[in-house]
Amino acid sequence: MERIIFSPMKYVQGPGAWSKLADYAGGLSTTGAYVVAGPHIIKHYWKGIEESFAAKNLPLYSHTFSRECSMAEIKRIVNEIHEKNCGVIIGIGGGKTLDTAKAAAYYAKLPVIIAPSIASTDAPCSALSVIYTEEGAFESYLILRNNPDVVLVDTAIIAQSPVRMLVAGMGDALATYYEARACFASGKATTAGGRSSLSALAIARACRDSLFKNGLRAKLAAEAKAVSSALDDIVETNTYMSGVGFESGGLAAAHAIHNGLTVLPQTHSAMHGEKVAFGLLAQLALENAPQEEFNEVLFFCREIGLPTNLAALGLKDASDEELKKVAEASCAEGETIHNMPFAVTPPAVFAAIKVADKLGS
Repeated sequence: MERIIFSPMKYVQGPGAWSKLADYAGGLSTTGAYVVAGPHIIKHYWKGIEESFAAKNLPLYSHTFSRECSMAEIKRIVNEIHEKNCGVIIGIGGGKTLDTAKAAAYYAKLPVIIAPSIASTDAPCSALSVIYTEEGAFESYLILRNNPDVVLVDTAIIAQSPVRMLVAGMGDALATYYEARACFASGKATTAGGRSSLSALAIARACRDSLFKNGLRAKLAAEAKAVSSALDDIVETNTYMSGVGFESGGLAAAHAIHNGLTVLPQTHSAMHGEKVAFGLLAQLALENAPQEEFNEVLFFCREIGLPTNLAALGLKDASDEELKKVAEASCAEGETIHNMPFAVTPPAVFAAIKVADKLGS
């Protein structure tokens, strides 16, 4: 099996990066841009974006993103893109908005520019969209033909976003190394379609090291709405390093357990990275990792405010039968939990969830 590394064609990060949206869109299409954005973006940033495109004489159309990255939403957008004869798609906002834009670009066979307004997931850089049902339950992974053409990360915008978003992004990024390590050991195929590489594992390890070094200080800067050096580093960690690290390094139990947790409606108010963080604790319990390593991850989660037990995910009163459903879903055919370097069964995942919950409480 080949070693394969995926990454976006261009990654641009810094204060004011969004001011270049029209420049990059014009380099990809002259027939107009179609923007998928959340209501907050349309309300607070649309006027400036619209004016920059008008200055370049580039047609611009918008679609206000609904609540879920579902196939129904994606099909609606693709139909509108064809009606407007647009030549490039731009996703502006959070993880599900960006995944929807990437999926629409995939089906419309168009280039895509990604402009995250938060650093809550590693979705911006990946050639992957996570598809959910209209009700918010995990449905499938959509593997895309290629990574985004351009990723524009405006740190001045991200510094204004809710602190919880940045922290959730750190939870998502935290699993990157431990899952890549498992895939490297097992030799299983990564999301990129090949075997994990030394380069991908090195990026994943650097992702973990950056979190432990900068995480708390980045959170404090975000609370002050300031772009500090630590915040700048964590935005890159959450977005680029985690994105390239998970995609080319591989996913394993932490994300599969996240997917399993989504079958319980009580968890739908928890963010992706929050559920992944607990999924990582469960993965470490599943691996019977050294207690010192488990405690290092647990301490970091507590330090920055990530959930460390079921109660923090809305599952304080979850029954064993409900948790067994989570374990079953985590072990579904094709799930990334089977990238672990040993056979995994639902009873083993159920036990790991219970142990992680006890240790995390």
